Amino acid sequence: MTENKNEITGFNHFSLDERLLKVLDEIGFKSCTPIQAATLPLALKHQDIAGQAQTGTGKTAAFLLATFNYLLNLQPANEKTSLRALIIAPTRELAIQIHKDAMTFNKYADLEIALVYGGVDYEKQRAALKDGVDILIGTPGRLIDYFKQKVFSFKDVEVIVLDEADRMFDLGFISDIRYMLRRMPKADNRLNMLFSATLSFRVMELAYEHMNDPKLVEVNPEQVTADKVSQLLYHVSNDEKIPLLLGLMKKIDPTRSIVFVNTKRAAEKVWSYLEGNDINAAILSGDVPQKKRQRLFNEFSNGELKVLVATDLAARGLHIPEVSHVFNYDLPQNSEDYVHRIGRTARAGASGDAVSFACEEFVYSLMDIEEYIEYSIPVKPIDESILIEPKPPIARKHHENAQHQKKHSGKKRRRIHGNKNSKPASQ
Repeated sequence: MTENKNEITGFNHFSLDERLLKVLDEIGFKSCTPIQAATLPLALKHQDIAGQAQTGTGKTAAFLLATFNYLLNLQPANEKTSLRALIIAPTRELAIQIHKDAMTFNKYADLEIALVYGGVDYEKQRAALKDGVDILIGTPGRLIDYFKQKVFSFKDVEVIVLDEADRMFDLGFISDIRYMLRRMPKADNRLNMLFSATLSFRVMELAYEHMNDPKLVEVNPEQVTADKVSQLLYHVSNDEKIPLLLGLMKKIDPTRSIVFVNTKRAAEKVWSYLEGNDINAAILSGDVPQKKRQRLFNEFSNGELKVLVATDLAARGLHIPEVSHVFNYDLPQNSEDYVHRIGRTARAGASGDAVSFACEEFVYSLMDIEEYIEYSIPVKPIDESILIEPKPPIARKHHENAQHQKKHSGKKRRRIHGNKNSKPASQ
């Protein structure tokens, strides 16, 4: 079924558990987004779903509400079950965001919810699963690790959710997904939900193999990108990219922006020029440790940090409110990545801007991108007055050393001057 309706549907229109309606009322969720209005009636009747909608349109709330309602209204078949519902996400960031949203909906439900992902807190996460959980949210690698250690079992799973299923394929997780699905009860003995920004043939093959007659729900399938993203393209030479980026940053003064690049080397270059020109930024790439990654997300979310320079690792699963601008410093070489990049802004009904640079190296991706989104991105000529002659870039290592020394200099002074009764070393 394809949904392309403009009618407003309230959450109170559905037979949701009173505990969920109470939370929705408190957080100000009155009306459904199109994907929620289309999928909730089906899921609440225990109908399997393969849902497609643009990123940032409310898929997470749709499957969480359906999962909570299912668990709250049905007693577990096995009272000693170690796991009732499993939500699988392709990235740590997405798993963390889903868990955060789940904890909001759990205010009055009092279900046991756990989160597992790689990189940190191995024993702590393991211990949280010891006595069983109602809902487990995690990434494939860590889930399979604990399963093989018999920390939990899949044999009593009543609800399974695959979020961003197409990304599972992109990251090579699909064999892990099949491994887990084959160890669960038969598809007709559980509620199965699959959500994705794109439903390719391979994703639908997975759905029909491991789900029970799933209903295909497409919300505005002809509209690949979110309608509230204002898109703009500049044709630039390689030498103009830094001056134009700096000029636009100075002119626009974005409140919170992400600059996407294709390589770590490009991320280092862009970051060094931003910092060298008094624009506070940080790099988010695949080799950033998890604890530092979370610190950067927190600083970016609360406004301490205005700019993230990111590779495509962050293009999906990064849910940060009020991102005003996305800059494609490098055009992505994968057309779908363009959609996911610009989807970091204009989330949940907000508006945003996406500015792309078509340079000598990556302009060849433009034809494929425009064919995929089925329209031409508006082109704007470069106004020479916007270009800024950049100050020299900052060396990252020297910058981090200076930041470290600044952070710890106060502690040293306190140690030196902190004890009034201390005697000089010479005495």
